[in-house]
Formats: sequence, C-alpha cells, structure tokens
Amino acid sequence: MVTLQNAENALKTVYLGTMTDLLNTRVNPLLSKIEQTTADVWGKEIRTAARFGINGGIGAGDEDGDLPAAYGNNYLQFVTTLKNLYGQIEISDKAIRASKDGSGAFTDLLNAELEGLLTASKFNLGRMLYGDGSGLLATFTGAGASGVAPCDTVRNIIEGLVVDVYSSADSKKGTARIKYVDRAGKKVTLDGSVTVAAGDKMYVQGSKDKEITGIGALFNGNSIYGVQKSAHPFLNPYSKNVGGAIDEIVIQEAIDALENEAGSTVDFIACSQDAKYSYIDYMSSYKRNIDVMELEGGFKTLSYNGIPFVYDRFVPEGSMYLLNSKAFKLHQLCDWRFLETENGKILRQNQGKPTYTATLVKYCDLICQKPNGQAVLKGITRS
Repeated sequence: MVTLQNAENALKTVYLGTMTDLLNTRVNPLLSKIEQTTADVWGKEIRTAARFGINGGIGAGDEDGDLPAAYGNNYLQFVTTLKNLYGQIEISDKAIRASKDGSGAFTDLLNAELEGLLTASKFNLGRMLYGDGSGLLATFTGAGASGVAPCDTVRNIIEGLVVDVYSSADSKKGTARIKYVDRAGKKVTLDGSVTVAAGDKMYVQGSKDKEITGIGALFNGNSIYGVQKSAHPFLNPYSKNVGGAIDEIVIQEAIDALENEAGSTVDFIACSQDAKYSYIDYMSSYKRNIDVMELEGGFKTLSYNGIPFVYDRFVPEGSMYLLNSKAFKLHQLCDWRFLETENGKILRQNQGKPTYTATLVKYCDLICQKPNGQAVLKGITRS
C-alpha cells in the first residue's frame, strides 16, 4: 500500500540518487565536463587561490656563481558567495490515494514529476551556465500592447516561465508568467497585469543578481570574483569581433592564442545557432565533411579537430566560446539534497492546498581559475 511515508522513503533512497546524477550529467554537455567539488567552501563563501604566470625561481648562471633567487608562484584570491539553486516537485493528495493499491502507478507518478523537474532544470541550469549571474533574460525594445511586447532576444525565454519585470531605472514593476513566445518576431506574450515599456528588463522570478557566475561574466563587466580586471590583466579573456562568416583560420587563431599566451588548451567549443550554420556553410563550400562525436552523458555533437563543437541555445547570437573546461570548477557546499523539516520530513503540505511539495536544493557557484584561457568570437554571420 502506497502511503505518504512510502513516498518519502522512495524519494530519499531511490529517486534522490537518480535525480542527482541526471542533474549533474544529463542537463548540459558543458556542465557534465566541469568538476564539482566541496573544496574552498568557507561558510557561505567560496575562497580560492588562482595561480597566474610562472614560478620566478629559475635562471642560468656561472659554475661557481650565485643560484637564482627563489620566487614563488603568483596567486590571486577569488571570492564569491554560494548561490542557492532550487527545484521543486509537487504531488497531489488525490494522486497518492489513487495509486495506493498499485506501486506501479505510484512509480509512474514520481517518474513524471522527475521528468518535469529535469526538463525545467535543463533549461534553467543551461541558461545560468552561459549567463553572467545577473539573471537577465531579455530587454524589452518597445511598449507592450495587450500583453504582447518585443524583446532584444528570446533565447532565454520559454512558455510557462514566471518572470519579474524591472524598469530601466532598476525598480521592480511586477511579476507575470510568459504565455507565448513569438520566436521569429522576437515578441513575448505576458499573462499578467504588468505594463512594460522600452528599456524594461526581465528576470526569472526572485533571481535578479542571485544566479551562479556563468561564462558570460568572464567577458562582461569590470570585475569578477571580487577582483578588478583593470588591475589584473590576466583576468581579461581573448575576444574578437569576426564581423562576418566564420572559418577555420579565425577559430585556429583563437585556439593558438590561448595556448601560446595563456598556456590554455581548448577542449570545448560552444556556439549559437547562427554561428553553427556559418561554420557548416564554410565546410560545405569546400565540400568537406563535418565529424560527429558522442560526449559523456549521451550528448551527440559536431567536432572540430577532435574538439566538441556544441550548439547551445543560450550562447548569445553570433557568438562562439572556445573554452578550457578544466579551468572551471563548480564549488558546492553539498550535492543536491532535499530540504527537510525538523522531523526529517521532505514532503510538506502546501498551505491551504491538498498538495505536497519536495524541494531539491544545491548551494554552489562556478569559478574559472584561468579567465585569460577562455575566448569568445563575436559578430559571426552567415555569408
């Protein structure tokens, strides 16, 4: 017989391990390559030392002369706060009672909730991974009429997403749910009473400036991990405006620059849709085949000289990231866990409703130890 206690036991002992594995390895091909560690977590902060340059204690000399003076490595301390990531599943009392005499029916119920959580997490974690930590989804380019408003981009937006709308003066105007996305016309339909104007911005509900420090933060802003970029040039990654179609020379120049100037080996390429098409056009013009490879986690992708060449919808339009994934670490207080009450319960009744929710949580942030070992190619267009 299926009871609320049985449901809790199943979530704790059977489903938690499965959900943790899926969220860590099956959500995004880049995330599956990044090491996850509990090292360097101090209270609510992550403090880690990033080494740059080389050890200075080397040199040549006379047979009986002085030895080179000893100089240690150069280090810079990166500091960031742990970000709070949440995921919820909801089960109604009616559904539990309806499946009380059939474990198979209850298993199907939990599997459906798990699949829904994985789908939502795939979107949200993937978006944050390529974001800059601000949580910005899009900026409205015009006023909304009947809830329909034009945006500068819709790559971070999907139907059902609940968003906060902020004015251009950075004050919150209200919360609404996205009802429909016109991807061709770059317009969204909001299901709510928020009136938008040109310059207003959208963020995921409650997430403004609270998301993980994604890859976009390496290329945007004047500081990162609490350090000013102007004072430490090695914090500035490689960036080039292509201003046209992509080709192998441009890609290889960036790869060689990272290897020669930063000692960084590119092992992952992520690009937007138009950048991918531009590369395919280039290869097709020379009647050359594009290799395909399979990554850990079951992801299939294109290959550039043995390097995964991945299209990701969350990469900014006309852009291509060339990354050394080994320079990134996801520092975490712990892996995904269920929030528990004082009595150890993970299924909690929603106030005033015949439903129960279980909340997954993870406290973490992403840090790149070698910002100058990463590159972006921008302004890529199709010929």
